[in-house]
Amino acid sequence: MHSEKALVESCIKGERSAQKELYTQYSSGMLVVAMRYTKSDQEAEDVLQEAFIKVFQRIKDFRGESSLGSWIKRIVVNTALNSQRSKLYMFPMVDVEVMHNDLETEFSLSEYHFKELLGFIQELPAGCNAIFNLYAIEGYSHKEIASMLDISIGTSKSQYSRARQLLQQRINKESISRYEKAK
Repeated sequence: MHSEKALVESCIKGERSAQKELYTQYSSGMLVVAMRYTKSDQEAEDVLQEAFIKVFQRIKDFRGESSLGSWIKRIVVNTALNSQRSKLYMFPMVDVEVMHNDLETEFSLSEYHFKELLGFIQELPAGCNAIFNLYAIEGYSHKEIASMLDISIGTSKSQYSRARQLLQQRINKESISRYEKAK
């Protein structure tokens, strides 16, 4: 097993064994990232494959300013966003200056398995899904998201709020269903 630097250098040289090692080491984690932005496993796998093609094409540009995993993750996120970009504009994103937010109530997610939560996120409309992932999971600011998606900051905030509302409704619905089954 190579160190990160040696792995990158071997990939730059085009060594297939190093490329396979890099893919093996990072692909499963990056598939989870891709799945958050897509509606199906197949779509996520397509994004992953396209992202790793870009990784291998651009590996010579990796400067080591961040970890290799962070660099690859950024490529996966950007690839997923590019894949979803055309879909984002098919759905209206409403820019709401003042939005009443009844989501101050916290709710527990501890009873849900990761796959269930991922499914809830995948059910979100495309615009809400992308913004929820970028803000809540990736940690981008609304200003950065607005720049990435070419939308206003207000639109980013309102879509995030809508995503939270939809997720809370979905989780509440699931909780009621579980409660009724347990009776």
